[in-house]
Amino acid sequence: MRDMTIFSGSAHPELAAAICRQLEVPLSPSRLTRFTNDCLEVQLQANCRERDVFLVQPLVPPVQEHLVELLLMVDAARGASAARITVVMPHYAYARSDKKDAPRISIGGRLVADQIVAAGADRVLAMTLHSPQVHGFFSVPADHLHALYELAGHLRAIDLSNAVVMSPDLGNAKEASSFARILGRPGRPLPVAAAAKQRMPDDKVEISSIIGDVEGKDVIVLDDEIARGSTIIELLDRLRDRDVASVRVACTHGLFTEGALDRIAERDDVTAIFCTDTVPLPSAYTTDKLTIVSVAPALAEAMRRIHNGESVSVLFDPIGAPASS
Repeated sequence: MRDMTIFSGSAHPELAAAICRQLEVPLSPSRLTRFTNDCLEVQLQANCRERDVFLVQPLVPPVQEHLVELLLMVDAARGASAARITVVMPHYAYARSDKKDAPRISIGGRLVADQIVAAGADRVLAMTLHSPQVHGFFSVPADHLHALYELAGHLRAIDLSNAVVMSPDLGNAKEASSFARILGRPGRPLPVAAAAKQRMPDDKVEISSIIGDVEGKDVIVLDDEIARGSTIIELLDRLRDRDVASVRVACTHGLFTEGALDRIAERDDVTAIFCTDTVPLPSAYTTDKLTIVSVAPALAEAMRRIHNGESVSVLFDPIGAPASS
């Protein structure tokens, strides 16, 4: 079997190192150079010839810099005669550009997917894409993981007898239902509620109604990504009007831009915030309410299965899912 070689871009080397520790494989070095004309150059400083190469690079701010670096890494691996190149992209920022909802706009999610494939990627491993159709934007095999089991592993430590899982919009209701099944007992999932959300032209969010019984409940809000937090803040206001008992907020991608983490954490009704490490959080982004859940074991197991030619879909089975750390 071909050897596995793993490189990390500059976006999140801590996650790449954690993945390598799980796999007991060294993280191979690379070098990023910026020339005086602002162009970038990437050198992979380990042998790639006939190797199974994995490139770990989430597209996080500065997104454009990290995207170009990723494309250069893929091209370098292809030029070095890698047998197979798998892009491990825990966060795909352009996934939010998944449809043409206004005249004369680009569909960035599809365009960037085409660029990654054109650069030479043979396979993509992603986590919690913004919408299901983004999976189909890639013309090479793409494995789409989620972090529901990892998040659930921490939430099971609390009393869930009065809990309800809340989706901040109707588009995420299916994922919330899956989360409710994971958190519940066999054959008895937790109740699910959802908000009817409308995004206004000035990027303001308006929630017109909440579907489901939340009064007096311990609400677990599940979202795929929190950036500015506008949706979550608006939802918290609506839940306060419904006299809920408590609120816990969980998401896969915790970007928390423009002070979103502080705005959410300062709410008295929010007792805890959970996010994963698909996105690196600056050390200044901290609060006693925040728990960061590692997805390194899940990504490492998926990479091991890809390398060995084994099924990745088994990771969606509660029995086969890797334990959270």
